[in-house]
Amino acid sequence: MDIASGLDLFIDIVAQGSFSKAAACRNMDRAVVTKQFKALENLLDVRLLNRTTRSIALTDAGREVLKQAYIIRDQITHTQKLAESFGSEPKGGLRVSSSVRFGLLYIQPAINAFLKKYPQVNIELILNDKLVNIVDEKLDISFRIGPPRDSSNIAFKLGSMNLVVLASKSFIEQYGEPSSVEELANLPAVVYSSDSFVFDNVELISKETGEKVKHKLTGNFKSNNVQSLLSAVTAGIGYCVTDLSALENNLEDLGLVQLLKSYTFSNEFGDIYAVYPHRNQTPMVKEFIAIVKQTVGSPAKWESFLEEKKVSV
Repeated sequence: MDIASGLDLFIDIVAQGSFSKAAACRNMDRAVVTKQFKALENLLDVRLLNRTTRSIALTDAGREVLKQAYIIRDQITHTQKLAESFGSEPKGGLRVSSSVRFGLLYIQPAINAFLKKYPQVNIELILNDKLVNIVDEKLDISFRIGPPRDSSNIAFKLGSMNLVVLASKSFIEQYGEPSSVEELANLPAVVYSSDSFVFDNVELISKETGEKVKHKLTGNFKSNNVQSLLSAVTAGIGYCVTDLSALENNLEDLGLVQLLKSYTFSNEFGDIYAVYPHRNQTPMVKEFIAIVKQTVGSPAKWESFLEEKKVSV
């Protein structure tokens, strides 16, 4: 067994938390995994793990070797993908992640177009609103809000976020249209809520006076799915605060109305980025991002969703 293969096995053992689980993940016999790992320790002449019958724990040396193991795995994977991309036609695999709503509206259509053009490519799309680690998840591209926290990752801006307060026409007929944040506070809202994030506090700024007003959204419906929230808004259950990129079409076609147009938001959520782990993108990644850019548009399609339709005479 070469050292690169041994380090890759080491990563899996630590990630799975046991030799048995790592063996099952690799469809190998536990005894084989144990033997190969012991060969790695002998090759490096250092103990990487302290092992008991019930648990494993990294040694100090193991922690440092594990860091390098991730770097080596990442470089090998990138080299393989780079070689695959330079063929007469892109082939190989791409692992892509995105938030759920953005992924359905923009990344899935881009994937459809990409696979029709390059049928030899395999793409795995992971839709999840949680923040993901690109290296740990072996991702080639991740689409997320805000620039990467890891300075080693590279980011390309796809579009700006535009937070708005939205309600249905039936909601306004029932409650009236609020003219201030104080009036809005008396109305029911629908709230995005997940294990990692609850979006129920915002700060609005008056465009006229510059006054900042904090506002807490309250109501009897919460969901971790944006489509579910928009469905509730359309049904008149409550108003919501959302980003225009979550909408499929302009407000008029969706039967929605923007509330509090004289206010803007101070919440800093950042813009929407394509994030990838290597400055030197493979041709396949470059082509995929190019198709995503075409799908999103420049400027981004959602930036025109507040515009009223022009009526031809």
